[in-house]
Amino acid sequence: MNSIKIVASGMYLPEQEIDNSYFKNKFNIDDSWIYQRTGIEKRYWTKDETTLDLAIKAVENLEQKSNFDLNKIGLIIVASTNYENAMPSISFEIQKKFDISNCMCMDILAGCCGYINAVDIARKYIELDEVQYALVIGVEKLSKYLNQDDVNTAILLGDGAGATLFAKSENKRYAQNIESIGQEGNILTCKENEKIYMDGKKIYKYAITKVARNIKKLIEKENLNFSQIKYIIPHQSNLRILTSLAERIGATNEQMYINITNVGNTFNASIPIALNEVIDSQLIKENNKIILVGYGGGLNLGSILIEM
Repeated sequence: MNSIKIVASGMYLPEQEIDNSYFKNKFNIDDSWIYQRTGIEKRYWTKDETTLDLAIKAVENLEQKSNFDLNKIGLIIVASTNYENAMPSISFEIQKKFDISNCMCMDILAGCCGYINAVDIARKYIELDEVQYALVIGVEKLSKYLNQDDVNTAILLGDGAGATLFAKSENKRYAQNIESIGQEGNILTCKENEKIYMDGKKIYKYAITKVARNIKKLIEKENLNFSQIKYIIPHQSNLRILTSLAERIGATNEQMYINITNVGNTFNASIPIALNEVIDSQLIKENNKIILVGYGGGLNLGSILIEM
């Protein structure tokens, strides 16, 4: 059985740390109110760096830690909801920056779950022997699209990037359950010349019902139970959503990897950043099974089972 394995990972967060006290006077709210509502204590914003800069620094971090020869990469996929340039897009600029020769490049726009789509696309190219190594990047500069007068989004969102390198692996399990619900996409939007809009109540309901069902279907399809899963690594949307999601699917709090407290919600960057933390902290071992879970704009949702 052919599958994929994670070869290396990297991440980058901007230097400017925004803690909850930043919003205290602006919205006349206490630090504790923000934490109770979101589970976030700090997030990172950048002024001078572009979305591309964030992506480059995540790849540099991956390269420095792994000493991997990036010229072996045959496919670069970037998942993001924001770009400074339509052409050339970020993946092509990454290829140029690191002088990667024989490589396909693509950027996908699939809401906050785009990283999940990108991983599955990479898996298909790898399994078909079209490429040997695939680099998947999730990157966001959400501070650029924030409505600073909207307390619901300003306190939530941050900037950052995560990069994951995949290669073929034999006799490892891989499965996915990816869905789209375009009919309900109006609950999370960012239109041209407008700021990010979220309907928090509807997003919460969507996450704890349809996302929970998506994960359960994946587990059932693979004839597994949650006791066999080491970690569930979800999109870091909101702490209340994540704890409710764990309860809905019958997973323990220890299984649900959560880092939103120190990073905030970084859309497409959130899963690869969290995954990088798990790998760097050596929390997963050979043959451990993990589930990556994405959900958000589109609406788009999906879960991926990977055996390490």
